[in-house]
Amino acid sequence: MNTTPLVQSFVAHFGEMGSRWGINRTVGQIYALLFVSEKPLNADEIAESLSFSRSNVSMGLKELESWRLVKLQHYPGDRREYFSTPDDVWAIFKTLAEERKKREVEPTLTMLRGAMMEKPASDAERHAQQRMSEMYQLVELVTTWFSDIQHMDVETLQRLMKLGSQVQKVLQFTQSLSKLTGRDTDRE
Repeated sequence: MNTTPLVQSFVAHFGEMGSRWGINRTVGQIYALLFVSEKPLNADEIAESLSFSRSNVSMGLKELESWRLVKLQHYPGDRREYFSTPDDVWAIFKTLAEERKKREVEPTLTMLRGAMMEKPASDAERHAQQRMSEMYQLVELVTTWFSDIQHMDVETLQRLMKLGSQVQKVLQFTQSLSKLTGRDTDRE
C-alpha cells in the first residue's frame, strides 16, 4: 500500500508528537495512518505502509485497543482483522482524555489521599502534606471540571471553547458585581 507524501508527513509528525505525549512513536504512527485512511486496514497493510515489522504493528494495535482508540472489524470470507479509528474527532478526544485520567490522574489522587491521611512526624512532613493537599485540591478541581465537560454534547463543547477569553470577561464582570453587592461568588 503506497502512501502519499502528505500522509507520510502527517504520520511522521504524529509519531514524533506521540513520543512527546508519552506514547511509543510506532503506536503514534500506526494511529495516524489509521486516522487518515479511507478504509479500515489490516495489520499487513499497516506494516507494508509504514515499513514496520508485523510484530511491531501487532503490539501497536494491541496498545491502541487497550486505549479504546481503534475499532476492530471483520469482513465476511476474510479471516483478517481490520482496524479503523472512530469517525468523530470529539469522541477520540474524550476517549483519550478518559484513558489518561484513568491511567495517570486517578492513581495520583489515590496516592495524595493516602499521603494526606498519614500523621506527620515532623514539621517538614507537615509542610509536605500541606503542599500535597494543595496539589490534591487543584487536581480534584480540574478532574471535576473535566468530568463536567465530558458530559457536554459536542455542539455545547465547541461553543464553550470558541468563547475563549470572553469567559474571563464574564468572570471579571461577575467578580466586580459581587464586590458591589457584597456577595462572594467563589463560595456560592
